[in-house]
Amino acid sequence: MELFQVEVGSPLTFHQLSVFPLFSSRTSGVDYLLVDEAVPDGGVVVEEVSEAGSVPNLKVENRTDRLVLFLEGEELVGARQNRVLNTSLLVAAGGQAQIPVSCVEQGRWRFTSRQFASGSHSSSKLRMALKASVASSLRQEAGHRSDQSAVWAEVSRQQSALDTNSATAAMSDTMIAHAEGVERYRDQLPFVKNSSGLAVAIGAQLVAVDLFDKPATCEKIWKRLLSGYILEAFEAKTAGLTDIAAVESLLAELNALPWTPAAAACEGKELRTAQGDRLHGSALLYDDTLIHASVMLAS
Repeated sequence: MELFQVEVGSPLTFHQLSVFPLFSSRTSGVDYLLVDEAVPDGGVVVEEVSEAGSVPNLKVENRTDRLVLFLEGEELVGARQNRVLNTSLLVAAGGQAQIPVSCVEQGRWRFTSRQFASGSHSSSKLRMALKASVASSLRQEAGHRSDQSAVWAEVSRQQSALDTNSATAAMSDTMIAHAEGVERYRDQLPFVKNSSGLAVAIGAQLVAVDLFDKPATCEKIWKRLLSGYILEAFEAKTAGLTDIAAVESLLAELNALPWTPAAAACEGKELRTAQGDRLHGSALLYDDTLIHASVMLAS
């Protein structure tokens, strides 16, 4: 299945981070809200599954008459501890669901709020760990569970690499500590009009591809999605840049790979692909329309 039928645009580059906009002739009519649109006004409520809580699961109540899209790697902050989404998923209009998550705040298990709010976004390294372990869990018919130890290890590794202190080992503290630098990068890497996705390179290494069903979604998520990649760029030690030809070659490879159906976490259906430890990909479809496809590459 050729998920990545796109044209690659000229890159935006700031220091060692390059962002290649992806342009698609396909635009879906699927209507949904994003988490940071639906949560603040109470249209969607995200809570612990019970008073005792469960690290790998959260409870969602969608009080709106529209689907709500949660994105892989999206951070949810509050309640007993901060989490990130293990996979992209759609919660039905007026529906309730338990969603699969991973903890990104190892040192806290106490309420700071009853409900979750939308946070930042995970790096490609963390999303790679999520994809690899979730794919393994799905093969074992164990749902969208992650390797929690691997997630904690990556959060800790990045905090050490970026000399970040956190009393609760919270991923959000890394973002807070480097907020000024992140904003400086984002100012230089603005959304490219009409783009539906992006490919990201750090130095000469391609690390991620995200493709959405429409430019409107890409524009809304652009700055938050970049935040995780920018933190990763702060760690870069190697020189060099990549080019459009390298992105086009990767996309052709992705289109040629087999994408295997997997059970979706909520609405729609999911596809998965992998090439050893080098890359892992997943895609969420609804009514046979691509909503979000993403690929993370080892770096």
